[in-house]
Amino acid sequence: MGVIPYNITFADKKRFDQDGYWISPKLLSDETIERLRGAHDRIWNKDYDGAGMPLHAFKLSENPHALRKFDNGWWINDEVRSVVTDPNLGEMAAKLLNEDEIRLWHDQVIYKPGTSGQETTAGNVGWHQDYGYWKSSSTTNMVTVWIALQDTDLNNGGMMTILGSHKWGSVEGSDTFFEQDMAKLKQRFATRDWIEEPCILKAGQASFHHALTFHGSSTNFTDQPRLSVVAHLMPGNTFYKEGRARHDNVRLLGPRPQFGQKFDNEFFPVLYRQ
Repeated sequence: MGVIPYNITFADKKRFDQDGYWISPKLLSDETIERLRGAHDRIWNKDYDGAGMPLHAFKLSENPHALRKFDNGWWINDEVRSVVTDPNLGEMAAKLLNEDEIRLWHDQVIYKPGTSGQETTAGNVGWHQDYGYWKSSSTTNMVTVWIALQDTDLNNGGMMTILGSHKWGSVEGSDTFFEQDMAKLKQRFATRDWIEEPCILKAGQASFHHALTFHGSSTNFTDQPRLSVVAHLMPGNTFYKEGRARHDNVRLLGPRPQFGQKFDNEFFPVLYRQ
């Protein structure tokens, strides 16, 4: 159980720097994929490992086609923990971000129901930048690792990225994950070249996208759910930055978090250190 080692090449790094994302080779064995699919079942049935409790878990609505999302699955599921804290994942992130140390910011376990061909926006993830939610972090140099647990393309609601959008900086109002009108969001954010590219993944492959890269996803038209496990990773020296934005991770710094305090306690484990 864990992530298959892979050495980031010059071409991989160039692609990440140019486009704002990079698709890995297969990083999970078939056995690990099946165990993570089983972990999904257990998580949604509240069958937790250990005595801990989740940070939060929710559906976007009671609509049966609504997205389900669970943060910090590593707290309560051993299979998720073994993947999102894997040193091999950390080393790849370190090389893509040019960092000496990588810690886990948080993970996500995401379930997008199939609609069996029904047209609905209930499972949409609006165009957004991850950093739109992470402005209490001192750096934008963070990366999201989205791991597919089945072959994934636009037919089953695969992710789409906007090429080069990580070069736009932190865009005001980009915390729009939960807004489901993709066309309306495009009108708001497409103030420069807007080139949509689908992330087409085989089971066990991952998309590494920069925290400033705009991305989103639409309807899963199949009769099967689209399952993924996601690791959000940060440099080891990331600290709490003063500002308007808050994030649940700030609470994990203790009852009186201080500006400048590093996210370096047990809630933010080290994946890789050079």
